Amino acid sequence: MKTINLRDLYPDVYKIDTYVEVSEEVLNAIQAAQRMEAAYDRRMYRHKAHYSLDYGNGIEKATVSHAPTPEDIFEAKQQQERLYAAVMTLPEKQAKRLYAHFYLGMTPVEIAHAEGVDPSSVRRSIRNGLKRLAKKFC
Repeated sequence: MKTINLRDLYPDVYKIDTYVEVSEEVLNAIQAAQRMEAAYDRRMYRHKAHYSLDYGNGIEKATVSHAPTPEDIFEAKQQQERLYAAVMTLPEKQAKRLYAHFYLGMTPVEIAHAEGVDPSSVRRSIRNGLKRLAKKFC
């Protein structure tokens, strides 16, 4: 058992020295937390990151991720359905190639190998299909 001074850990709460015996595990956890906090302070100093997320300059919106609202989920689903429908209105080869590339995650080389064609023609077909989709959505 080790003795620690709570005033060192919590100076706002303990105004006088208060000693407590703690186990080795608790002491190790406290020391690890202190080392992590010191490392964080060093990184903040070295990178001159002396700002707060409460500052109000919009930085918190870029760093804090928010859970999507039901409206966001619904709109994303509608957008995906419209996009899928638009892909299916393309010529059959372009639709298959776009579907394979973006939905199935295949590369143009893999698609070309599966179809037995040149990869440049697959790339060109995908590029032209994207241009057609852009015209439909703009």
